Parts: sequence; structure tokens; C-alpha cells
Amino acid sequence: MSEVLQAEVIQAVESGQQLCLRGGNSKGFYGRELTGEPFDLSKHQGIVNYEPTELVVTARGGTPLSEIEAALTAQQQMLPFEPPHFTEASTIGGAIASGLSGPRRPRFGAPRDLLLGIKLLDGRGQILNFGGQVMKNVAGYDLSRLMAGALGTLGILLEVSIKVLPLPPQETTLLFEADTENAHAITQRLSLDAAPISGSCHMDGELRIRFDCDETRVSQLQKRFGGERFENAEMFWQELRDQQLAFFQTDAPLWRLSMPPAADFALPGEQLIEWGGALRWFKGDHSMETIRSAVGVTGGHATLFRNGDRSGEIFHPLNPTVTLLHQRLKRVFDPKFIFNPGRLYPE
Repeated sequence: MSEVLQAEVIQAVESGQQLCLRGGNSKGFYGRELTGEPFDLSKHQGIVNYEPTELVVTARGGTPLSEIEAALTAQQQMLPFEPPHFTEASTIGGAIASGLSGPRRPRFGAPRDLLLGIKLLDGRGQILNFGGQVMKNVAGYDLSRLMAGALGTLGILLEVSIKVLPLPPQETTLLFEADTENAHAITQRLSLDAAPISGSCHMDGELRIRFDCDETRVSQLQKRFGGERFENAEMFWQELRDQQLAFFQTDAPLWRLSMPPAADFALPGEQLIEWGGALRWFKGDHSMETIRSAVGVTGGHATLFRNGDRSGEIFHPLNPTVTLLHQRLKRVFDPKFIFNPGRLYPE
């Protein structure tokens, strides 16, 4: 199957045909407007190798997340970055290409932190291998990590090798009544106590915190910090991860704001706060310039995640040095600009 895709890419290079890469097409809303001929990658799927004792899984890019997670769950393991399933067709290639993580991100890292190696089909039609299947194989900067968050603009992820981890023995969620300031204070106090936090969410005056630990530890935390046991927690965290909560059901522009956890973001609007304050989902009637200015003061950045005008600067503008690096990488991996042209930034 890799050879078939390779031949099709070589043909596109020779004809100058730009390609719009599609796996499960669950993130077609994300990024700038899609252009190019649709290029289906969904049939390039299957788990290539899974060694539970080595904590590594290797799969083709079009493999559904559900298939991988079912195999991992059977061995009491998980994908640590908790990738979102925006549709049932979400794939592992799309999860890596988007660079998006779920509630466990602060505890276990982002996709790039857990990506051990890749097999890549570049814009010349070459199949390249980067990294390996174990952490010790990584020497210097691993180029495979460049593909996490690149949205397919540097090449097609034929295969990915990812570090996996054991499932926690128990998950418990505590619910606190708290405004934004108190929610941050509670989260900070728990972190200083080395509490095993695997998810946090503050919205509508309520803070939910998920812990990966046994009953004894949870009882100790509850006695010291308060909070009530939250029922139906598994469904809540899944709906948060997959943006199925009522907060996300809107046609209004939805902004993804990354900033220091304690930063004061005072623009009027609705917020859902994750990752102890480091990730904020924002809806408000403000211009792009106003939102980016308010976030920029904190040292953070703002991405127009859903809805709104997708023809402009969806992602936070890069400084000149980073822009030059971005352009050089694009010319190295995709010199004819055939893969997902302009999806990240204008080219």
C-alpha cells in the first residue's frame, strides 16, 4: 500500500497537482481553508507491531484511533496524550499531524513527546524513516517530532511508533464549587502536594479534577482539599476530550488560547479552562486582533479553532525567524508545495 501511495505522489509531483490529505477527515474544520485534490489515506491502516512489554505500538497512519485503543485496552495500556476523537473515523495519523491532546496532556506530554519514530512519504515521493521504536534510539533532535502539529504540510505519515503507558489502576473525579481565581488556587495546591492529576476542567463556576490513584490517596486528598465525588466522570472526560459538551455546540468562533496558567485574561466572553489554566477555550464577540493582543500580553498565543473566517491567520502569527525556519522546512520536505498547501500559513 505504501508503494501505491508513493506512485500516486510521484505522479502528482510530476503534474504539479496539489493534494489535500485525508485520513478520517475528522479535523477538516481545523486550520486554514483546504485546497488541492482530495487524497484518501484511510485505507492505509493496520497495527504493524505492538509489544506490550516494550510499551510501544507502531501503526499505519490511516488506522482508526478506536482500533489502536481497543488493542491497548486489552493489555491494560493507553495512549498517554489522550487524543480527541472528533468523529468515529479519527485516525492515529491525524492525531499526530494535528498535534492535539486531551485532558492528560499536562501529566504525560503532547504527541511530539511520545512519538518515537515515523515512516514518511515526502514531497519528492521518497519514503524516509526517522527515529526508532525505543527512547534510547533518539540522538540529538528527532526530526519525526516536526511532523506533530504540521497538519500534513511536510509529508504523509505512513507509519508512526508511539510510546504507550499502563492504564491507571483507578480514576476518581472530585467536583469543587469555585470561581476562576479559586479554581486556579485549588489546582496549584493539589499540584504542590504531588497529587496525580490527569485532568482538570473549570466552567460555569465548577472545577472538576481527575486523579489517577487508589481510593486511599483520593480519600486523603478529599479530606485535605475538599470536593465532592463526581458521578458519570468517565463520560464527562470523554465528552470534554471530543468536544461534545454543550459549551462546544456553537456556530460562533471558538478560540484555543495557550497561556501561562495564572495569567489574567479579562476579555468578556465564555471560557472553559483546562490543563490548570494553560489551555482556555474562549467564545466572545471580539475581533481577531483584540483577542490576540489580550493573549499576547500574557506571553501566550491564540488559534481560531472552529468556525469563523478561515481565509486569514488561523494560527498565531510567527515571528520572522520562525517564519523563515518554517519556509525552509517546507522547501526541504515538500519543494513543489503539493501537500496541504497553505493549511498552516500562507505560502
